[in-house]
Amino acid sequence: MLTQATIDKAVRFALAEDAPWGDITSAAAIAEDATLTVALVAREDGVFAGGEVVRAAFALTDATIAVTELAAEGHRFAPGERLALIEGPARSILTAERVALNFAQRMCAVATLTSRYVDAVRGSGVRIVDTRKTTPGLRAFEKYSVRVGGGHNHRFSLSDAVMVKDNHLAALGGDTTAALRAIRDRVGHTTHIEVEVDRMDQIEPVLAAGVDSIMLDNFTPDELREAVALVGGRAATEASGNVSLDTVAEIAATGVDVISVGKLTHSAGSLDLGLDEVR
Repeated sequence: MLTQATIDKAVRFALAEDAPWGDITSAAAIAEDATLTVALVAREDGVFAGGEVVRAAFALTDATIAVTELAAEGHRFAPGERLALIEGPARSILTAERVALNFAQRMCAVATLTSRYVDAVRGSGVRIVDTRKTTPGLRAFEKYSVRVGGGHNHRFSLSDAVMVKDNHLAALGGDTTAALRAIRDRVGHTTHIEVEVDRMDQIEPVLAAGVDSIMLDNFTPDELREAVALVGGRAATEASGNVSLDTVAEIAATGVDVISVGKLTHSAGSLDLGLDEVR
């Protein structure tokens, strides 16, 4: 969850990183009593996310800065559209500008890319979910942005659910079913257990352990259809690997319940936004 405390902590760190001993350019060039009015403006199409983070970047720099006319979270915008109005001391606005933009550009990019995947599978009933392939220190911001874009979150951290992947299975060795049943005995009864498989012959031994979800890693669409039929509703099915905007609709049509997409966060980049003076 993206709480105000999480926002403030990350924004304070970013501000200190960007101006550890103050903004010497603004201090030297701008009169202390100068004021400025600027707008956060879109340079391309997108989905808005991170309004409260933008507000925090300015408020934590100078509490007298006013941020108004913020676009709603999830608002789909067009190039040239105003997304916020910022008014206050010129020095302070210029000091906070880059931090505010860095957060907004990244969060809007994640929300926008997620919305494109969600749109591509609309009507299928499939959930588009993220992964843990996030920017270190910014996971809460990026996973929040996925939700704004219409997607869903996979586990937030290693502490949230049991997810047995290929390297876990290799380390376990021996009887897969018995090993997975032992895991079930060791964790709480409410703990979700998911197991990754990359071959069809792994599915029955995993199902025999009574797991909750099976991740079908790098299966072809034909293999996914066969796997979904084999699972037969005995566990939730998740497709993962080689998912792109070109392939996601075909994957959704195989009948899987969930499609996890690392690209939502690790390849989203930054959306083009700017602060323009309002005259």
